[in-house]
Amino acid sequence: MATVSPRTKKGRSWAIALNRTAYRVSRSWFFWFTLISGTYVGLPWLAPILMKIGWEGPARAIYFVYSFLCHQLPQRSFFLFGPKATYPLEEIQAVWQNSSDPWVLRQFIGNAQMGYKVAWSDRMVSLYSSIPLAGLLWWPFRKRVRPLPLWAFALLALPMAVDGTSHFISDLAGIGQGFRDANLWLVNLTGGVLPATFYHGDALGSFNSLMRLITGGLFGVGVVWATFPHLAAGFDDAAQQIETKFDRAKVEL
Repeated sequence: MATVSPRTKKGRSWAIALNRTAYRVSRSWFFWFTLISGTYVGLPWLAPILMKIGWEGPARAIYFVYSFLCHQLPQRSFFLFGPKATYPLEEIQAVWQNSSDPWVLRQFIGNAQMGYKVAWSDRMVSLYSSIPLAGLLWWPFRKRVRPLPLWAFALLALPMAVDGTSHFISDLAGIGQGFRDANLWLVNLTGGVLPATFYHGDALGSFNSLMRLITGGLFGVGVVWATFPHLAAGFDDAAQQIETKFDRAKVEL
């Protein structure tokens, strides 16, 4: 009877261990996705909390890391522990620097009187928060929800693309100076029947703020609807293949 070398036994043990790990991941992928994405979404909100309790080092580390993922303009961000959830550009310039330079404005994280900003903008809050939230809504109905067609996903993504691009073009004229700041086109379109605060600026409740929140959320829902059914099918198939392999080898998972 042929003997199995220790090296072969070790290699087989490693293969079994890797397959077991892959199986567990395949069966619990949604849990890990929710945990990781929830942490990713939650850390920007932790930054102002840390600032409030005086832990400035960890808070500034979060602001720094997320500054590579978002412009962090304070007039387009939520604030915690202050009298307002958002502040117009003019108020931020009055307490920070009278500048329209985005590289200067983004450095303002708040103060004890105004509160402290979340570490990314309202659009990023909407976009990234909507993904785990939509995932949690999708999970109980996953066996009945068919994947969203590519053309339908494009329709859900289009509003954010239009809104984001128009903001970018508007900001080329200077922060607070572009056509998306006064939204005169919208005033003319609606006859100016809504309050002036709806048309002007980026404060919560304004047209600009609403569009960033709505379009970001639509994109996040589209991502979940278009990709999660495929992910679930792929992980389920991988788990079944490993089960079959272990059954044939008469090895316990």
